Amino acid sequence: MPHLNSAFNLARWLVRDDHDAQDIVQEAYLRGLRYFDSFQGDDARPWLLGIVRNTCYTWLRARGQMPETVEFDDDRDSVGADAPSGDPEALLMRKQEVGRINCALEGLSTVFREAIVLRELEGLSYTEIAAVTDVPIGTVMSRLSRARTLLRAALGSKDQGVS
Repeated sequence: MPHLNSAFNLARWLVRDDHDAQDIVQEAYLRGLRYFDSFQGDDARPWLLGIVRNTCYTWLRARGQMPETVEFDDDRDSVGADAPSGDPEALLMRKQEVGRINCALEGLSTVFREAIVLRELEGLSYTEIAAVTDVPIGTVMSRLSRARTLLRAALGSKDQGVS
């Protein structure tokens, strides 16, 4: 099935449960098949991820877990890290760092987590993210900036407590 891994990854990060994410992806694919005639364009991935996102939000809303509204800033930041070599110590440190990042990502509100997952984990462009989330590109950039700032703060605060 096309884009199944991306769909599951997005659903899992939005609802925070593997089993529920599987059910949501299945429902989203059924909706996609039902409304495939309405698809216009060359790339089905943003269209399908939009259906997954909307299905997640419907699921969250039904359980009273809909994300709160948040304020955004206009700064634009970037992040990045290269994978370590095959050194066991470096691999262990990388695994611990990934765990810290995942924990910090879990602590973000849904709209920020969604933006980071779509950009950094799924590699969507700002335009594709805007199409998936049905918001202006400026809002996408603001959400990404704010999410990155919150991630840096969460990761930084953990570093300060370790000393």
